[in-house]
Amino acid sequence: MPRPDDQLLAALAQLSTIPFAGRSLPAVVHEVTDIAATVLDRPLEASVTLVNHDRGSTVAASGALAVDLDEFQYRSDTGPCLEAARRGRPVTVVTARPQGPWADFAREAAGRGCHGVLSSPLPAQRTVLGSFNLYVGRDVHADLGRRGAAERFATHAATTVANMYAYEDTVELAENLRLALDLRPVIDQAKGILMERYKLTAEQAFAALVRISNETNTKLRTIAQEIVHTGEVPLLRGAEDDTRLVGPRPDDLG
Repeated sequence: MPRPDDQLLAALAQLSTIPFAGRSLPAVVHEVTDIAATVLDRPLEASVTLVNHDRGSTVAASGALAVDLDEFQYRSDTGPCLEAARRGRPVTVVTARPQGPWADFAREAAGRGCHGVLSSPLPAQRTVLGSFNLYVGRDVHADLGRRGAAERFATHAATTVANMYAYEDTVELAENLRLALDLRPVIDQAKGILMERYKLTAEQAFAALVRISNETNTKLRTIAQEIVHTGEVPLLRGAEDDTRLVGPRPDDLG
């Protein structure tokens, strides 16, 4: 039977080769969970907690049990996943010994077949705090070697998950920039129509587009495309004519 240290090294090697391109955070969490099972030699589930404005939420999980136990902690606003995220330190809980401030959570987890929880903080690279949580189907504390391997794995796994989260942010930013470049000609054309029709400056025309977007709860690109394709300017709610739509013209300002 492989020793815990050998299993840990093999698992860490697998973590380092997890691909991010074209994948979602939940898919990566599922793969990390499968790798973790080789270290702990027992079924388990995992989740990722983010804390924003002091409220916790689960952004990815490998199973319903992890989601349920996360939510139990959010309702009481206390527990290992929140402690790890807020304090920036790893937390380990043995559910067979329910005591202290998390006794209720420990009893709930034990009743659901979870014998241990290992929560590791996500590396600080965002304004939002977070943790990676392993819900273990056995008491890893009975074997100190396996417990140490599990805690080290959880710490490395938190880095992998945080890197995937950062990767998703980068991809989203790149896509938004691409959309902005693609849409700029359409927005410029819509501004030109407003400038010509209502004798507006470029700044006033763009402000009018933003105002229409906000008042009609419609994306700016959709408003611009409609103006360019139809030549018609959507009216604001309650607007009686196009003058109220775009605001005062330069000639009206005196």
